[in-house]
Order: sequence, then C-alpha cells, then structure tokens
Amino acid sequence: MKTLLRLLFVATLATLTARAADRPNILFIAVDDLRPEFGCYGFDYVKSPNLDRIARAGLVFTRAYCQQAVCSPTRSSLMTGTRPDTTKVWDLETHFRTALPQVVTLGQHFKQNGYFVQGMGKIFHGGYDDPPTWSVPWQTPRAPMYARPENIALTQRNVQTEPDGEPKARKAGKKKAAKTARGPRGPAFEAGDVPDNYYQDGKVADLAVATLRTIRQKTEPFFLAVGFVKPHLPFVSPKKYWDLYDPAKIQLAPNKFRPKDAPDYAILPGGELHNYHGIPAGSVPDDIARQLKHGYYAAISYMDAQVGKVLDELDRLGLRQNTIVILWGDHGWKLGEHDAWCKHSNCENDTNAPLLLSVPGMKHAGARTAALVEFVDIYPTLADLAGLPLPVHLEGTSFKPLLADPQRPWKQAAFSQYPRPAGQTGQPVMGYAMRTERYRFVVWVARNDHTKVDAIELYDHQTDPQENTNLAKRSEHAALVEQLMAQWRAGWRGALPKT
Repeated sequence: MKTLLRLLFVATLATLTARAADRPNILFIAVDDLRPEFGCYGFDYVKSPNLDRIARAGLVFTRAYCQQAVCSPTRSSLMTGTRPDTTKVWDLETHFRTALPQVVTLGQHFKQNGYFVQGMGKIFHGGYDDPPTWSVPWQTPRAPMYARPENIALTQRNVQTEPDGEPKARKAGKKKAAKTARGPRGPAFEAGDVPDNYYQDGKVADLAVATLRTIRQKTEPFFLAVGFVKPHLPFVSPKKYWDLYDPAKIQLAPNKFRPKDAPDYAILPGGELHNYHGIPAGSVPDDIARQLKHGYYAAISYMDAQVGKVLDELDRLGLRQNTIVILWGDHGWKLGEHDAWCKHSNCENDTNAPLLLSVPGMKHAGARTAALVEFVDIYPTLADLAGLPLPVHLEGTSFKPLLADPQRPWKQAAFSQYPRPAGQTGQPVMGYAMRTERYRFVVWVARNDHTKVDAIELYDHQTDPQENTNLAKRSEHAALVEQLMAQWRAGWRGALPKT
C-alpha cells in the first residue's frame, strides 16, 4: 500500500510539473509616470524603439485607465485586482494588507499555482514591499539620484516635503504632518555624462538580464516583475538620450489654463514638481517647461533602452516564444496641460495610461484597441492567459477576448477616483470619475457621505478631447447629466462587458 501511494504521489507530482512546464512565462514590466505619448501611440517624435517592439508583437490599448492616479494606490489596486475603496489605499502611507491581510496578490497567485515569482525595481510603491508576493525576496539595486557634483551637493540640505507632493497649504486639517527628509531634492532634470547603469534603471536592467540567465534553468515557469522608475521625477538620464531631441522642436501644452467652470480643486498645479530645486512658485515659465519636457522625453528613451536589454536577453535565451510580455505605466502625467504638472487628479491626462500586451502566437499582433479597460483587469487577464483559476475577490474582468477580436464591444465605462482634503464646503471629498465611450463624468462627494454631492464635472471628448470646458452646469446638458448619473450610480458592475 505504501509503495502504491508513493507511486501515485510521484505520478501526480510529475503531472503537475508537466502542466506547469507547459504554461507560459510572464515578463511583467512596470514603468513609473509614463504617459501614452511615444511611438506606438502615434507620437513618433518620442524615441521608443523597444516599447514599439513590444507593440508590434502584441496589442496596444489606447484607452486603459488606472484606478487612482498616484503611485501606491494604483499599484496596490493592480497587484490585488481590487479597487482603492477595497484596498483602502488612497495615499502613499498605507499598506494594502492593513485592510486586506489575507488577500492573494497577482504574484502570490502565480506562486501558489506552480510559478517561480521574482520581483525587482519598483513594483509596489517605495518602502511598501509585500513578501508573500515573491518566491524569493524582492530586491532593487541602490544607485545615485544625480551624477553632477553640484546636483549631488543640493541633496544634502534638509527639505520639507509632503507625502504626496501637494503644497503644504492644501494639507490643512490632515492628521499626518509634513515629514522632514534629507534629499533627494536637487534639480528636476539632469543630463549626466555617465553610462546607463550609473542610474537605477540601468542597474535594474542588468539585474533582470542576470536573473533571466538563472531562472531559465528552473523546471517551473517564471513570473518576473521588473520595475523601472523613469520617467519619474527627477528627469535624469545619460546625455546621449538628451541628444536624441532637438529642444527647439519641443512643443508646449496647448491648453495652459484650468478647465472652465470646473471646481478649483479638480486639478492642482503640481506640488511634487515644485519641490525640486530651480522650479519657481506659480505657473512654470515656458523656457523651464521646455527643458522639463526635454528631460521627460529623454528619460523615456533611457528607460526604453533598458527595456530593450531585457527583451534582447529574453530572445537570446530562446524564451520569447513561450513568454507573455506585458508593460504598463502606473498612471498618466501632465506636462503643462491645464497649467499643471505631475498626476494627482481625475483628468484624462492622469488616468489614461499605457498598456502593451504581447502573447506568443497572437492572431492580431501589431493591432490597437480602443476598448475601455482598467488596471484591475490585468490580474484576471494574466491568470486567464496562463490557464489559472480566477480568485473570487477580483474586481476586474479578463480582457483576453480582446486579443481574438480587438474591435469587439467591451466595457461601457472605466472608473477612477481621487481624494481632496477639502471640497467647496471645506470638508474632505472623493472624486469618482467615469470614462465612457464619449464622456468623462466626475462626481465629487463627501468622504463620509456619498449622497452629498459637492461638484460634478462633464467633458465631451467628441468636441473637447483636452477637457477644457466643464459642461455639467449648463441647462442644455441637464438630461445628459441625469443619464450619466444613473450610469455612474450603477458603478463598475453595471459597466461589465455583455457576453
């Protein structure tokens, strides 16, 4: 009997191992503060040959939306497959396991289903790693923030920073006080005369390449999460990437003004940027704005080159034919639109983020889809593509069907949110945004009573794609506001694809 049981155990283990070996590997690439403004999105003035390389072998999602446009909330949402009101992560100071101690994260789910899961670079925000997610401890290489001595010297002084980069004046009434930090708050940009692996992203790429060489020897499939920090501020990169761009050809934002008739708190000027040395208070002058955009584009090209190194190694090792490659930017970013910078809002610039997905043997490789998808959909999609069961806690939908038919009808709306410490009544509010095929509809409600509406925003993307005029208060749109309010109240469950 013992011999029979032993043989059954061995046979079962062999079957599970064989099944695992047949499953695709996952190369999961996260990019910080990357807006969908580069080659495969139709902006060929931004040099991104390796991002475009993923796009040519995969599908470009032109209307993918994060659930909250700031680092920790969006990453917590994506990695748990739940929305910010479930994770209770609306800031940069809360770990999702406070509210969800037993939740199974994306990496953890793959680990529990026979995958070797390793992470490096920025996957979760800042110091908020999650050990249960990984098969081995997460790691990220240490690297200097700046290369130039004068910039390094600037980081040695004490500076006052807010946890989310908002101006201190807007934090009135918030319990958590500003924290004193010693740098890095040097300049907002730098062209360093250094090799790629002087800065962090180059070191992360080197580590990813070395890791691929090691994990290819394992019998189980792998899930490798690689997080790049550029083009996050400061916009630092080796000089050769700055040299790809002619500063005279860099165009400034055409709508350097706030949305007409929107609440004052809808879009803030961008306190995160103003924390950096050399950025004056108030509206950013055009000459500095052009330098900032130059630095942002150079940082994209620098990050792109690091992605290329990882893709090259994947190809060299013969792993590409059985590896799903997904690349996502954690949220969008403003580059002077609405006379503002950075993220921290519900507008299209901030919530619309890049998403590229390449699956071996795709029928429509190189295609684009305008289907509305959300970052909470990434968890169920990857699990679905790998043949894994879907956990019951997920609040997203697998968009695997879009790979077979990128133009098929899909979600009716995508949802995002952003808090403000004070609305028009002086009380904390939460703005809940709904992006439909044509409209962006934002309802600002009291944090402690969602029946109390503080303000409404309505933008028509057919006539106003830059969201320059809020139509919500205009009498001729009253019926439309009522219709969208009913759809908004139905929430994400009411917007799911019809099967």
